[in-house]
Amino acid sequence: MTPSERIKVITEISQRLGTEKYSVIDLTLKQFGLPWTNEWTGTSEEYVLSMIEKAPDRSLTDLAEHVGYSVHSLKESSIEPVFWRKGMLRVFLSHLALQKTFAAELQDTLLKYGISLFVAHNDIHPTDEWQDQIEIALATCDALVALLHTDFHQSNWTDQEIGFAMGRGVPTFAIRLGQDPYGFIGRFQAFNGISKTAEDMAKELFDVYRTNKQTQEIMADVLVGLFEDSGSFAEAKTRMGYLEEIEHWKASYSSRIASAVEFNSQISGSWGVGSRVSSLVKKWQDKGI
Repeated sequence: MTPSERIKVITEISQRLGTEKYSVIDLTLKQFGLPWTNEWTGTSEEYVLSMIEKAPDRSLTDLAEHVGYSVHSLKESSIEPVFWRKGMLRVFLSHLALQKTFAAELQDTLLKYGISLFVAHNDIHPTDEWQDQIEIALATCDALVALLHTDFHQSNWTDQEIGFAMGRGVPTFAIRLGQDPYGFIGRFQAFNGISKTAEDMAKELFDVYRTNKQTQEIMADVLVGLFEDSGSFAEAKTRMGYLEEIEHWKASYSSRIASAVEFNSQISGSWGVGSRVSSLVKKWQDKGI
C-alpha cells in the first residue's frame, strides 16, 4: 500500500474498532498478532491507531476486512460521481422498474434527512453507459437498501447488486413489499414496507443509519451539517435533538455548532436551542473532546 492508502486504512480501522470495549479491542489485536497494552490514558480510537500504525500491510488488510472495510475499495472511493449529493450518506437503492414511483418519492424524501439515494432510472443520464454508472454507484455507496417486491430475485440485476454491496462489506437492508428476505440478505435487518409511505420508510432508514456501527460516524458529520443549514425554528429544534443523540463526537463539531448559533438566525431564534448547544459542547469538553 502507498502511504496515503495506509493512512486511510489505519484511520478506518481505528474508527470502527475503536467503538468496541477495550476487552474486545485487545482480543482482536491479539488474534491478528498486533501489539496491545494495559497502559493507556487516551481514547479507544487513539489506542487502536497507536497499536496498528506500524502493522504490516497484510495485517492491516486482514484487520480491515474483519471490521467491514474493503481495502479493494480504496481507489474506487476516490471517485466523486455527480449523482451523489455532497455531505450526505450515500445509499444505493436496488429495486424493480415497477417500483420507480415509490423509489423516486423515497429519494426525494430522504434528502431532508441528509441521505443521497441512488435510483438508476433517475440518476443515470441517457448518454451515459448505464452499467458503468451502476457499478460506480455500487463501488462508492455507504450502504444499500433493497425494495423486496414479488419476483425481486428473478431480476437479472438485483441479486448482483446486493452481492456487490455485501462483498464490499457495506450495510445492506431490505424493505419487505411482498417478498421476504432470502439467501444471504435473510441475515440482515428488514423493514415492513407494506402500506407505508415514503416518509415512513425514510424516517425508519434515517434512524437505523444513525445508530448502525458502520454508518453512525458518517451520519454524525451529516447531522452537524444539517443543523448548520437549519432553515426554520422547528428544523433547528428537531436537528438539535439528533445532535444530542450522537455517540461519536469530534472536537470540530463543538466549534461548528457554536458558530451556527451565532450566524444562523433560525437556530439562535429557536427557543432553548442555544442553551442546549452550550450544554452539549460542555458535555463533550468534560469528556476531553
